[in-house]
Amino acid sequence: MSVTRGLEGVVATTSSISSIIDDTLTYVGYDIDDLAENASFEEVIYLLWHRKLPTKAQLEELRDQLSAEAGLPQEVLDHFKMYPIKSVHPMAALRTAVSLLGLYDDEADEMSQESNYMKAVRLQAKIPALITAFARIRKGLEPIAPRKDLGFAANFLYMLTGNEPEPIAIEAFNKALVLHADHELNASTFTARVCVATLSDVYSGVTAAIGALKGPLHGGANEAVMKMLSEIGSPDNVEAYVRGKLDNKEKIMGFGHRVYRKGDPRAKHLREMSRKLTGLTGEPHWYDMSVKIEEIVTSEKNLPPNVDFYSASVYHSLGIDHDLFTPIFALSRVSGWLAHILEQYDNNRLIRPRADYTGPGMQKYIPISAR
Repeated sequence: MSVTRGLEGVVATTSSISSIIDDTLTYVGYDIDDLAENASFEEVIYLLWHRKLPTKAQLEELRDQLSAEAGLPQEVLDHFKMYPIKSVHPMAALRTAVSLLGLYDDEADEMSQESNYMKAVRLQAKIPALITAFARIRKGLEPIAPRKDLGFAANFLYMLTGNEPEPIAIEAFNKALVLHADHELNASTFTARVCVATLSDVYSGVTAAIGALKGPLHGGANEAVMKMLSEIGSPDNVEAYVRGKLDNKEKIMGFGHRVYRKGDPRAKHLREMSRKLTGLTGEPHWYDMSVKIEEIVTSEKNLPPNVDFYSASVYHSLGIDHDLFTPIFALSRVSGWLAHILEQYDNNRLIRPRADYTGPGMQKYIPISAR
């Protein structure tokens, strides 16, 4: 039996959602560079779910559906107030809250295509409200309802702060959402597909995916990058800090990617947004530090930055709490998870790989009195 650790290079399914070929990422055949520069996140949601870009009428219908489903059950908001606010990580709160949402959906276990699609709409609509509500409740503030006149990216920033965001902030956040929306069969997406392949429900699939994304080797990397930048503090300290890490063979978060050899094509878009935003906020040192780190790590290890590296300084410049970075990843990636969940349902087969056993051979039971 041949074993591939981490399933690296193993093709586990067919999919028409996204592809990574020769270091080029596409969603349904559209290059990520094209989408990042031109598409709204709502267009990308529609593209992933329907495999085509929407017409104006179709986009408006999706926006109306998302707006109509954005509210949260009061029970979920009350549940947030029961959490140990000082110690709970927002990803743990989000994981629990998404599971809780399933209790208040009368169609949670209904498995028709129409029902599963509407559950996808509800989850995509409610996750921004979950993240922003928890972020405010833990600070003793009341949640803010979304506005129907604001788009997806703008609404999230508005619900988080209570202030209508500036155009540059909306552009940056929309771009980040587009870039994180899907990424072929990554760890959390594979987790979601494994879960629903048992014919478990959509809420279970997304809850499982959030659990996988929570890990620092997946979605938690951008939060770890900001922690590193905060520890360094100044561009003058970069050289000693990074070389110390490299000498001790410690991992530098935000660099390298298993499926890219020449570099993550998404990184350059957030690199430029980091430059613009840190300049506007009067804190260019975050960008300057990032560039110096990139230069050293790329030179010494031949590891280019991935999408997480510059997203950290982008989110920080938008005034977002550092421990919300990974929930924001989930806010975007749920669009891809849901696309894959719906695709799995449409052509399902239970995912059940084998393991190469390396334990002891046949043993004989010994009574406890003789052990």
